[in-house]
Amino acid sequence: MESPAVTFTLAYLVFAVCFVFPPDEVRSAGLTVQSLLSAWLGSEDAAFVQYHLRRSTGTLLAHSLLPLGYYLGMCFAAPEKHLCFFYLASKEWKTFFFFAVLLPAITSALAYYWSRKGWNNHPLARTLAVHALPQSGWRAVASSINTEFRRIDKFATGAPGARVIVTDTWVIKVTTYCLHVAQQQDIHLTVTDSRQHELTPDSNMPVQFLTIRVASVNPYIKAFDIR
Repeated sequence: MESPAVTFTLAYLVFAVCFVFPPDEVRSAGLTVQSLLSAWLGSEDAAFVQYHLRRSTGTLLAHSLLPLGYYLGMCFAAPEKHLCFFYLASKEWKTFFFFAVLLPAITSALAYYWSRKGWNNHPLARTLAVHALPQSGWRAVASSINTEFRRIDKFATGAPGARVIVTDTWVIKVTTYCLHVAQQQDIHLTVTDSRQHELTPDSNMPVQFLTIRVASVNPYIKAFDIR
């Protein structure tokens, strides 16, 4: 019979994977960062860029707490390890606890820095600033993206953590921790991979999946892949 510590470890591992990469069942149950922080995040349709500024920051903070959650759970799953009393724990567990506390402390400091001056320090804000005209700033670019995202003629596909959105002016890729943005007039598209799938759940016809590299002529815009 497996010990409670092993059972808890396996269960927590499954929980952590589902929390970081939530399947449809977890999303429908509302156990995602977006659902748990919905009151703070606001509406994606109303303010797309501002929503993802907060979402990426909140996701990073939430995921950084997972190691600490495991340690706290092990305090009850393995009382013989004396994890509730730090000075009695083994050297290995003391080291784990140190990093489990250090990780959210660092991400909290980073989140605070990003949020300063109206999110001016956030990586997404800096990326958008590259697209801004000389007499404007990243908020003008954000306003343009927000407006185009609200239009019904945009193209959007993929899971919430790996979406591709194409508007009249922008190509956007949403990932777990960041948002890739490129202006259509500045990009080159290159097919880097092609895979043939004979059957899909929605059709009996073969489907081809393409991986396309989106590279901007602007050297300050990092290239990214879409499918």
